[in-house]
Amino acid sequence: MIFPIGDDQVQGGHKPIFAYSFLVINILAFVIPWFVFGPNYHGFVTEFGSLPGEITNGVDLHTLITSMFMHGGWMHLVGNMLFLWVFGDNIEATVGSFNFLLFYFIGGLFASAGHIISDPDSMIPTVGASGAIAAVLGAYLVMFPKSQIKMLFLLGMRTFKIPALLFLGFWIAQQLWSGFTTSTEGGGTAWWAHIGGFIFGVIAGFFSGGAKLGKGYFSKKAEKDYV
Repeated sequence: MIFPIGDDQVQGGHKPIFAYSFLVINILAFVIPWFVFGPNYHGFVTEFGSLPGEITNGVDLHTLITSMFMHGGWMHLVGNMLFLWVFGDNIEATVGSFNFLLFYFIGGLFASAGHIISDPDSMIPTVGASGAIAAVLGAYLVMFPKSQIKMLFLLGMRTFKIPALLFLGFWIAQQLWSGFTTSTEGGGTAWWAHIGGFIFGVIAGFFSGGAKLGKGYFSKKAEKDYV
C-alpha cells in the first residue's frame, strides 16, 4: 500500500492552529467514546451520524456538523487524519486561520450535500471527516499543483515523491469512477461526499488566487518562502 506522509511546506504565513486542532478533536471524538461505550460504540456513531433521509425532512440537522467528527473504525480515522496532517497546514498557512475554519466547515457541508443528493432517502448513517478533508485536497490541487508529495511505499518502507497535480488528479479520478460505478446501498464509502467536498475546495482555491501566490488570501511571506 502507498500513503502520503509529507509535502513541500509553506514557510511563514499563519500557523495551522485549526488544522491541527481538528486533527486532535477528531482523534478524541473517536478514542473517548470507543473506550466509554465499548461494544455500543456504533450506536453512539449512529446517534450523531448524518442520515440523508432525516436531513431531507429537516430532522436532526445538527448531525451535519457532528458527523464530521465521527469515524466508523480505527483505519477510517487514521486514513482521514493522515490526509489532514499532510495537506491541511499549508492551506491554513496561506488563507489564514479564520478563513480555514470557515472553509473546513463549509466544505464539510458541501460534501454532505453531495452525498444527500446522490441518495436522499438513505437511512444509513454517514460519518467521517473525509468530506471536509476532500475540500482541503481540492483547494490544495489548485493552490499548490507543483508541490511534491512524499509517498511511503509500505512494502519495503521506501519513500518517493510525486507532483500534487498527479497524486490529487488520480485521487479525484478514483472518487468519480467509484461514485458512478459503485452502489452505497447497505453501507460503504460515501463517494459523492468526497466529490462534493473536492469540487467546493477547487472553487474556493481558485477564488483564493489558485497557484498565483500573492493574490487573494495569500500572504507575501508565503509567496516569498514557498518552495
